[in-house]
Amino acid sequence: MLVTLDARAPAKPAPGTDCNGCGVCCAAEPCPLGLILFRRRRGPCPALEWEEPSRRYRCGLLTRPGWWRLLAPLAARWIAAGQGCDSDARVEDPP
Repeated sequence: MLVTLDARAPAKPAPGTDCNGCGVCCAAEPCPLGLILFRRRRGPCPALEWEEPSRRYRCGLLTRPGWWRLLAPLAARWIAAGQGCDSDARVEDPP
């Protein structure tokens, strides 16, 4: 599956290094909370949002107010917020 991300997004960091908001992990598949909320197993998570001022991707489940805001601590844990990159998704240049 080819996923299109904003060309201004930072490059995907190596697994284990700090998250930089590249968006690759969430563009590849939803986190466990995204699976539950959006009933989607593949493809980009609908909560993935581009943040223009910082030119990086963010999780809308953590940044937008709403009833799911109560689940933010769980979402942060499931996306490993603050823990570094845990995605092994491959990034390929488009043909």
